[in-house]
Amino acid sequence: MNNELLPEQGWWKRNWSWAVPVGGCLTVLIIIGVSIGSIFFGVTSMLEDSVPLEYALEKINADPNIVEQMGSPIEKNGIIQGEFNWIDDEKNANMKVPVKGPKDTGTLFIKATAIGDNWTYHEIRVVIQDNEELNLLDEEWD
Repeated sequence: MNNELLPEQGWWKRNWSWAVPVGGCLTVLIIIGVSIGSIFFGVTSMLEDSVPLEYALEKINADPNIVEQMGSPIEKNGIIQGEFNWIDDEKNANMKVPVKGPKDTGTLFIKATAIGDNWTYHEIRVVIQDNEELNLLDEEWD
């Protein structure tokens, strides 16, 4: 019998049978995660930079009733929910935006349509945390 010590195999030779499938699965999961994340942040940034949101924030910051209850300045407070469709020259926005001021928090609801750059607002409404609802389109707004 030969008592010579055999050289130890390297890590890769000992573990390749489980490392290859695990590495492949992790790569696929990372690619899927990056894809979903980029789509999410792309849509979120499109909603945050939209004309209807900027207009609605301008209006609620100019409304004395809302400013009295929420404080000033009123700004976005979290992730915007909703949709923004753009087909040819027609745009449709339907958003639910969490907002906050120094005194209170609430939710801003926006529904608007546009042809070209001319927006028509169907709803700009704020529901303040204690469930008081203030509709900004009851008054004359463009």
